[in-house]
Parts: sequence; structure tokens; C-alpha cells
Amino acid sequence: MSKPEVVIALYRPKDGKTKELETLVQKHFPILKEYGLTTGKEPFIGRSTDGTILEIFEWANQEAAKKAHDHPAVAKIWEAMAVVCDFGTLSQVPESANRFPHFPKAF
Repeated sequence: MSKPEVVIALYRPKDGKTKELETLVQKHFPILKEYGLTTGKEPFIGRSTDGTILEIFEWANQEAAKKAHDHPAVAKIWEAMAVVCDFGTLSQVPESANRFPHFPKAF
């Protein structure tokens, strides 16, 4: 079994969809945890100055990250998220230019 892996997921809300996205992000980790896909350590959920939400958590291992793509409950929430946000990259947030980027908690 491989070691836990940290992931930084970035969700860029579509116009007028911030509240819907926040609701989905709050449901995301509990679903992953319920199905044993994470280490169980609580995620950090922060917000960039441009409104992007960052969710930083640990997959239980590399296999768990792959299994998530085949799990119906996870697919359902990811599909709902895709309607209200774009999945971003670290290079897209303004803070990525900083040596030690800071992000306040989102909620």
C-alpha cells in the first residue's frame, strides 16, 4: 500500500455560484471520508483573493485517489461541482507568485 498523498484542489466559482459551491465543498470531504478514501485528517479550506476555494486534504493513498473516480457518490458530487465551478490550478491563483502564499479560511 502506498503512503498518504496531499492534494490541493482548487475550485473557481462560476458567476453567481459561490454559495452553491461552498455547500458542495462542505459535503465533499465527508463523502470521501465515509468511503475510506482519505486519512480522516480534517481538510483546510481556504480562499484566494480572487475567490477561488482551495481544499487541501490527504488521500489515504494513491489507490484511494484512483478509486474515487469510480465511486458513484463521489462522481455525483464532482458532477455537481462542475456545474458551479471550474477546477483550477495553483498557477491561476494570485498568491502563487508569493514565496509563502497565505490563504484565510473560507468558512
